[in-house]
Amino acid sequence: MEVPGPGTEPEPIKAVPLRRPGRWIAAAIILILVGLFVYGAATNPAYKWDTYGRYLFDSRITQGAIVTLELTVLAMAIAVGLGTVLAVMRLSPNPVLRTTAWVYLWIFRGTPVFVQLVFWGLVPSLYKQIDLGVPFGPQFFHIDVQNLQAAFLFAVIGLGLNEAAYMAEIVRAGINSVGEGQREASVALGMSWTQTMRRTVLPQAMRVIIPPTGNELIGMLKTTSLVTAIPLSTDLFGRARDIYGVNFQPIPLLLVCATWYLAITSVLMVGQYYLERYYSRGATRQLTAKQLEELATAQAAVKAK
Repeated sequence: MEVPGPGTEPEPIKAVPLRRPGRWIAAAIILILVGLFVYGAATNPAYKWDTYGRYLFDSRITQGAIVTLELTVLAMAIAVGLGTVLAVMRLSPNPVLRTTAWVYLWIFRGTPVFVQLVFWGLVPSLYKQIDLGVPFGPQFFHIDVQNLQAAFLFAVIGLGLNEAAYMAEIVRAGINSVGEGQREASVALGMSWTQTMRRTVLPQAMRVIIPPTGNELIGMLKTTSLVTAIPLSTDLFGRARDIYGVNFQPIPLLLVCATWYLAITSVLMVGQYYLERYYSRGATRQLTAKQLEELATAQAAVKAK
């Protein structure tokens, strides 16, 4: 073997990739199974693909998809805001605030969301009216709950309050993931508590908060199908259920519903990917393709000199 002299680069190593026949065999088996399933579904008349195509973009289905998105966004807005407050309460040195937040999480995480939505649907039966004012004095406002047609509002509140319990733990874990030394250094630099949270803690905590929050958002989108417990039937699943309750063809309508859920969650997953990549900058030493290209160009310029 010839030893390279000083100032010369060694010859590049010719790497031979290992042969892995098991991968090809597994891929072939999976492709065969998928092909058999697709062929069977395409030729099975019970799926009623003509009905599927007729209702895929039906105006009632699209309106239900819009209502589902509205429920998801509004409920998550409540969950993120209230969850952040609960997370701060859990981290507070005040025992009353800590206990209150713990009891809230204990109740809403310990009972099924469907049961909670049923209770929200029964609010008009539990409380006929709500009055706020001074006892034996002036009354500020009056709400007739029994005659209040607000199924959408109760669905948003029920979903948001339930999700807030989970978001509180996510935010608390994100804040705790930032080392105490980061906060001490910020305070030593003269930052206030608000500036420390905004400039030091939260930007680093977002790397921990964003991934599970994205998962919770996708989960919330699918959980909206439970608002039938309110009862509310203007969402995507409710519209599909109303249609197949008339034409007695549940399979194609459920496929339509699943297609819309899959399409919306796919868009949300793409947004989650870019958010995670944005907040994970500097968290890894792995170089991006652009950084590798710039590094190769710089090395070539150095060698040319």
